[in-house]
Amino acid sequence: MKINAGNIKKGEFVLYQDKPHQVLKAEFYSPGKGSALMRTRLKNVESGKQVDYTFKSNEIVETIEVVSLEMQYLYKDAENMYAMDKDYEQYTIPLTVAGDAVNYLKEGETIFVYMYAERPLAIRPPATVRLTVIETEDAVKGDTVSGARKPAIVETGITVMVPLFVKQGETIVVNPETGEYTERAN
Repeated sequence: MKINAGNIKKGEFVLYQDKPHQVLKAEFYSPGKGSALMRTRLKNVESGKQVDYTFKSNEIVETIEVVSLEMQYLYKDAENMYAMDKDYEQYTIPLTVAGDAVNYLKEGETIFVYMYAERPLAIRPPATVRLTVIETEDAVKGDTVSGARKPAIVETGITVMVPLFVKQGETIVVNPETGEYTERAN
């Protein structure tokens, strides 16, 4: 489907140089003189490389029709992650497509996979994940700088910066897209 570049939105998929790209950032810019522009940051879904590109707002851009499938995360290895749909069909998704969010996923988590022509383009993890802290230092009494953080290794093996009061064995809530601590789980 063809649209004006001025209508591009974050999260959409477009054809840029005949390759599928996901729009990571779209910012409308109208200089005092001349035509309006759309500043974008595009991620090549095949290579994972990002490029900044400015479209003229009246330029025609080809968008891609993408299907979102609900899947269950199974596991990952050095190069790929694996997920299964509700019909028990297994998909292999390159880590360059999955991004860093896969490091915060536990087996069995529900994710959404964006597909185009039977190929995975990107994943959308859940908004938050609950992870158990397996290793962190104890806070020292009197070490109470406002907003102080310490590293904590969680059950998936990734390190998350957490407040000083978080202890080993506790469950925390993390945003997998940013990798940031949100709160302690009840």
